[in-house]
Amino acid sequence: MEWVTEGSITTPEGFWAAGVACGIKATGRKDLAVVFSELPCVAAATFTTNKVKASHIFVSKENLKPQKAMVRAIVANSGNANCCTGQRGIEDAKRMCEIAAAELSAQRQVNVQPHEVLVASTGVIGVPLPMDKVEQGIKAAVGKLSRDGGREAAEAIMTTDTKPKFAALRLEINGKTVHIGGIAKGAGMIAPNMATMLCFIGTDARIGRKALQSALRYAVDRSFNSITVDGDTSTNDTVFALANWISGGDEIQEGTQAFEQFRDALTALCQKLAKMIAADGEGATKLIEIRVTGAMSESEAKAVAMTVANSALVKTALFGNDPNWGRIAAAVGRSPARVKQETLTIRIGDFECFRNGEPLAFDKNAAHEWLIANNEVVIGIDLGLGTASWTVWTCDLSEEYVRFNAEYTT
Repeated sequence: MEWVTEGSITTPEGFWAAGVACGIKATGRKDLAVVFSELPCVAAATFTTNKVKASHIFVSKENLKPQKAMVRAIVANSGNANCCTGQRGIEDAKRMCEIAAAELSAQRQVNVQPHEVLVASTGVIGVPLPMDKVEQGIKAAVGKLSRDGGREAAEAIMTTDTKPKFAALRLEINGKTVHIGGIAKGAGMIAPNMATMLCFIGTDARIGRKALQSALRYAVDRSFNSITVDGDTSTNDTVFALANWISGGDEIQEGTQAFEQFRDALTALCQKLAKMIAADGEGATKLIEIRVTGAMSESEAKAVAMTVANSALVKTALFGNDPNWGRIAAAVGRSPARVKQETLTIRIGDFECFRNGEPLAFDKNAAHEWLIANNEVVIGIDLGLGTASWTVWTCDLSEEYVRFNAEYTT
């Protein structure tokens, strides 16, 4: 497996993309993206668990039903969540699929049906979509589709992100070269399951729908469902994965080595994109990796990691470069997992602070200076009870996060 420099969703064979500005955002920045596959794709998806859901989720779930079979494109807008907009929101999301299908059919000279288009939105909740602008944006994006358009599409789905997020890799499976590439967005309202985040993934692998869904769920659990910026679960979280089979070869099936290769590569891609989201958290200055080992089960290891990752006291201490391991210990202790103080060990970066229930003498000034010098910090937590482990990614919590979110709509 190797990473592709500047790779994105258009790295896999047969995928095209574009991003344009159509006026949804007052800033004039890109706000409409289209992704298109030359061949029909099998598709898989995961969505938010929030009980309040954006309109696009209902429409895309309908279009993903097995009897509707294949997918040819994704259309997505930013700057407007199309959430809590009633029946009009549903109709607008359907209309986006219809416009994209018509434009792709006309401009690409292919037969694309509305149910073969997936739709997604992200942005401010409770405001109807300006469909005149959206329609013009879809037409413009379809006209600009390019094999090099992945970065522009990544830019077009950004909201409070400071940078576009894209990645791709290649590997050999069943004697064929396979590519997996993706784009993502997210910076705030980030917490499982999943976050105010969108991720679109394309692959030229020959893998069936059920196997792709299984691989995606495994990958999302270990990536997008293992990050948190602020503990808020969004209404719009969506991950789409499309496979167009262009690589050829034998079909990748569950229970085989080929499936494990594909699943692990997909997980690596999702983790890379997820870490980009955590590092780009609103107002963040540090990417924090929390590694929990010695747990009685993976679910308990994850529960500990997420409790620490969502602790405002831990996050503010790290923003202040304060090696306050006591806050970490307190968060571990209030997690729902089985924890014993006498077997607990905590490490911050290069500094072991607490071992088997006893505080350790360490140079706090040196630890402070180390934290100042490093914008990526690993917190190691060994529960000393079992063999299970889990890793979660988060960021620190700064004044800028509070300031930004206090003024988000005003």
